[in-house]
Amino acid sequence: MAILSYNEITPKKVIIFNDEPCLVLSYHVFRKQQRKPVNITKLKGLKSGRVIENTFHVNEVAEEADLEAKTVTFIYRKSNEYWFHTTGQPGDRFALTDDLIGDQGKFMKERNDYSAVVYDEEIIGLKFPIKVELKVKEAMEAVKGNTSSGAQKEVTLETGATLMVPMFINEGDVVAINTDTGLYTERVSKA
Repeated sequence: MAILSYNEITPKKVIIFNDEPCLVLSYHVFRKQQRKPVNITKLKGLKSGRVIENTFHVNEVAEEADLEAKTVTFIYRKSNEYWFHTTGQPGDRFALTDDLIGDQGKFMKERNDYSAVVYDEEIIGLKFPIKVELKVKEAMEAVKGNTSSGAQKEVTLETGATLMVPMFINEGDVVAINTDTGLYTERVSKA
């Protein structure tokens, strides 16, 4: 495990803070008049989900979290639980809660592999691809005269998620979605 000085605590790094792995969301290193510099950070607890603000002074250090990756296969969703099994071991089943998966769970396809983030032999999150390609299951037809630039309609994807897309998207088309924002990016193929 690496030790980070106060100015090395930057976004996307995971540090141990209050005995919990925390993702650094933002930071600001500054010096106020004749005082020593400080790093004001915003941290997100990966176990609790809480957002914490903390100031690291020039003489403070943080321990970088020792995270591992494990490949898991998504099986199905039942109410607010997502069921997985370790890839290659269908008997090793486990469930993760809706809180742990987040909004990106609505874009997960059954029988697909995902990378789980493991800390201290416990799964604390999933890494999602930046873009996913999903088939449009239901889409209303575009009405003539209602196709001015920027017009959008709601469609249902193969995972059951709903999404706003341009009017030219039809049932059976495959669209790409940014999993971070949850927005439509492009049409991949036409039905």
